[in-house]
Amino acid sequence: MTTNDPIGPTPQLKLDAQLCFALYSTMHGVAKVYRRLLRDLDLTYPQYLVLLVLWEKDEINVSEICQRLQLETTTLTPLLKRLEGRGLIRRTRSAEDERQVIVTLTAEGRALRATAAGIPDCIAAAAALPREDLADLRGRLTRLRDNLAAAG
Repeated sequence: MTTNDPIGPTPQLKLDAQLCFALYSTMHGVAKVYRRLLRDLDLTYPQYLVLLVLWEKDEINVSEICQRLQLETTTLTPLLKRLEGRGLIRRTRSAEDERQVIVTLTAEGRALRATAAGIPDCIAAAAALPREDLADLRGRLTRLRDNLAAAG
């Protein structure tokens, strides 16, 4: 048997049959589009996610951002430092509990929201799918994520 011979007929082990590869390769495409769009805002994708959380609810503690983004504090802290260095957020200790750090958007951080408002439409256009299909896909992916977390 040569190295080019298939090991045997196992269709479930073909690369294109793998959910993980479909998700992985799709994320590469999604990330490429986001990178192009976010370059104009001088943001990385993780920084954009942090700002999305803050644009929904400003003045929240670090642990709430970690929970929303499913990140560890050790991953989030450097992102927050860079956003603070750019003048987009401010971090302060909670007056009620000094162990908690409260993250607040600056005026510049709030203003960036208007600039970023077109990003979802650009992603939808790049996906070339009807909005209903994208909403259905997002719902299915969210259910998949939650089911996998529960099985975890």
